[in-house]
Amino acid sequence: MAPRIMARGLCVIGLLIFCSRSIAFAQEESSEDLAKKLQNPVASLISFPLQSNFDFRIGPSDQGWRYTLNIQPVIPISIGSDWNLIVRTIIPVIHQEDVFKGPGLIFEEDIDGIPVDVTRGPRPPGHVQDGLGDIVQSFFFSPKAPVAGWILGAGPVFLYPSATDPLLGSEKWGAGPTGLILKQTGGWTYGVLANQIWSFAGDVERRSVNATFLQPFISYTTKTKTTFGVNAENVYNWNDSQWTVPLNFSVSQLLRIGKLPVSFAVGGRYYAEGPSGAAQWGLRFVITPLFPAGRKPPAQEASSAK
Repeated sequence: MAPRIMARGLCVIGLLIFCSRSIAFAQEESSEDLAKKLQNPVASLISFPLQSNFDFRIGPSDQGWRYTLNIQPVIPISIGSDWNLIVRTIIPVIHQEDVFKGPGLIFEEDIDGIPVDVTRGPRPPGHVQDGLGDIVQSFFFSPKAPVAGWILGAGPVFLYPSATDPLLGSEKWGAGPTGLILKQTGGWTYGVLANQIWSFAGDVERRSVNATFLQPFISYTTKTKTTFGVNAENVYNWNDSQWTVPLNFSVSQLLRIGKLPVSFAVGGRYYAEGPSGAAQWGLRFVITPLFPAGRKPPAQEASSAK
């Protein structure tokens, strides 16, 4: 089933690349500027990241593994002359094996930052779950101009119980605040993204969601459009007073396929902290087509050319 999921992802990528050759709004913005904008979660840049994650040594016997394809469209919407609304959506498509198994097992696991409490009886060895996970959608209101040199964004975040299998989601509706602060200077980008989600409705037999996501990040983009990055996608489960701390190391390269800018990234992940049965290490591959939201005004273009 995992190859089938990956094949679907490749089909989406192929369709995007094919269609992009006739997209009129793919602008001739400099590749270096685009590479820097890609490191800014609230940049005025339409992007369509397809993030493949492989996590290994999961479950009570450390024999499980999980593949997650995160489909992550980012859409900026201009609000007047001073503000943008950035809509960031994470749609996880999951295939996992041997994560839950053994007769009478009671096991808790964090799936994409959402705590899942499983108490549903025997599971045969080699049990497989395959399908859609819970969708998380964030809305960042962000000033178009930096504030004292810092780029800011804040707004609400929502959790939708979209999972197609009880073991792939929380079966809860959730909401809370989200915020971002970052700075870009030279080739450096550094900052913090955070959110807090509380459940407010859903299956009454499932455990409530009370989780904090905290992601400090730093990256450096070279003049050859290569970016080296480090981040920690920390999740704190308030129900159990438990941190999950995956450290991600990545390198990406921005290229152009025809007129379409596309970023290719590879990386590794080490879990420095986590609950019993959590993953121990993983790999990440990301393909991100970029669609610049607009051209510079003529005066700025002339200034940039000097």
